[in-house]
Amino acid sequence: MVNARSGNLKRFYDVNGWLFVVPALLLIGTFMFYPIIRSLVLSFYSGRGMMMKFVGFGNIERLFNDPVFLQALTNTLTFLIIQVPVMIMLALILASALNSPKLKFRGLFRTAIFLPCVSSLVAYSILFKSMFATDGIVNSTLQSLGLIDIPIPWFTDPFWAKLLIILAITWRWTGYNMIFYLAALQNIDKSIYEAARVDGVPKWRQFMHLTIPMLKPVILFTTITSTIGTLQLFDEVYNLTEGTGGPANSTLTLSLYIYNLTFRFTPNFGYAATVSYVIVVIVAILSFLQFYAARERK
Repeated sequence: MVNARSGNLKRFYDVNGWLFVVPALLLIGTFMFYPIIRSLVLSFYSGRGMMMKFVGFGNIERLFNDPVFLQALTNTLTFLIIQVPVMIMLALILASALNSPKLKFRGLFRTAIFLPCVSSLVAYSILFKSMFATDGIVNSTLQSLGLIDIPIPWFTDPFWAKLLIILAITWRWTGYNMIFYLAALQNIDKSIYEAARVDGVPKWRQFMHLTIPMLKPVILFTTITSTIGTLQLFDEVYNLTEGTGGPANSTLTLSLYIYNLTFRFTPNFGYAATVSYVIVVIVAILSFLQFYAARERK
């Protein structure tokens, strides 16, 4: 009798468990796995809708002969190489400063630094465009200080346009990474630093030989997430350049190029899917290298 009752209860919980799991599996399969498989199939075609034709690996061959794709790839890797290290180091420095008990108004500074990443992207873009306009506050301030003679063409010169995008990304997402570092710093046992001070270890050596090694998991996490975010860079470029990636494609990224291939230029869903898998491959390779490097250091 007891065994039969326990068997019925087990079947009851199994059925109810599946009733909870199946809807989630259906949603994941519909909105995650199906798009992945569908985009992979599309990468072997060219065109859109009823006009699509099978081209095999022709889209891959087209990548190496497409100057716009090569420009978008170069721009994306440039943003990655410059912006990610700057943002990671700046977030760590700000977190270290906010972790100091001697700093006044820490809550106010923490909120101010974190605010851009939770603010409306439209409002953020409008504010940024007004600040860096020809007659904006940035150029006016630099001229009043005597640092420049004529306004900097932030939106029309390729060099300054790239720098503007890097500033926009760093300003928006540094606070996000800072929160992780601040939480990690606050969880480090203070007795470690007390022992180091007793031994006469300078603060800069404490930071380099104690703080940094204990923050390696957080550094790895923020590096990977920042790398993925930069490779998928779209919002800031789209809003600041109105979707053009200009001037002269100097700020065009892979994600914006995929958008243009799908919705703005003559639509080519197959080629856009192929470009999207370039991002997937780069993310996979860089994530593997970062995990491998972290394991070797450990």
